[in-house]
Amino acid sequence: MNEAVDVITFGEAMAMFIADEAGDVAAVEHFTRRMAGAETNFAVGLARLGHRIGWVSRLGDDSFGRFIRSVLAREGVDSRHVALDCEHPTGFQLKSKAVAGEDPAVEYFRRGSAASHLDLADFDEAYFAAARHLHCTGIAPALSATTRRFSEHAMQFMRGAGKSVSFDPNLRPALWPSRDEMVAGINSLAAMADWVLPGIQEGRLLTGYQTPADIAAFYLDLGASLVVIKLGAEGAYFRDRTGEGRVAAVKVERVIDTVGAGDGFAAGVVSALLEGLDTEAAVARGNQIGAFAIQVIGDMDGLPTREQLAVAMT
Repeated sequence: MNEAVDVITFGEAMAMFIADEAGDVAAVEHFTRRMAGAETNFAVGLARLGHRIGWVSRLGDDSFGRFIRSVLAREGVDSRHVALDCEHPTGFQLKSKAVAGEDPAVEYFRRGSAASHLDLADFDEAYFAAARHLHCTGIAPALSATTRRFSEHAMQFMRGAGKSVSFDPNLRPALWPSRDEMVAGINSLAAMADWVLPGIQEGRLLTGYQTPADIAAFYLDLGASLVVIKLGAEGAYFRDRTGEGRVAAVKVERVIDTVGAGDGFAAGVVSALLEGLDTEAAVARGNQIGAFAIQVIGDMDGLPTREQLAVAMT
């Protein structure tokens, strides 16, 4: 891909090994390899819908890094601005097998990873300036001081250039020094976004409010133009400066694995808004893609193509 991309995201991708059998991962002998990462899940989701999207990061000069590059290339995600780091490794994770819709256990091996060394030197102004939209999560800025600096700069640059910015808090408390620092850090980033996409429990923790309406009002007061709150089995709530609404969840016969559902939801909402759909239709697409995601084991395996999405939403 040599042409400009429409959407950019950035963050950490890891090799992921999913246990082939249920139970304690320590007792499992066989695993299935996949790619993991909230931002790459989002990127693949948009690419499968036909959007030109780029992912910015750092990968180690190792087999995990080469694996991730190959997956991105196969999915049509532009990785021209993924730096090769010869001094730091690509992270990986072990994930238990979910059998009844429960949250799987995940062990991360990411400390000191190549992605955690993403810094302002990796920011290509021309690449970002040519894009239309930036999608961010709260994971990248939690990795290190340099990734936090990169996140803030990217969001400020895009807003200053008149581009739209979406933000999914995607809370990872273990990556922050304290809960107070996490809340302050995430909310300062949310204040630089046009579209804020928290889950209901995230919203309660971050704002101190309990209802979707109050949580949305908090972020609208910070400067967002739209807040969409994921409500799990109850669907999603949205509110902008002209009104509010709810969109029912898509019913599925069996929930397999909930990891990645929020990333699929974000891909659905953002792609639809960029295509000019109204907010209710965008949230409905987000719910549908989230429903696809929870019916498979891999984090991105269930993300649909444009044709699959059209059939499901007919």
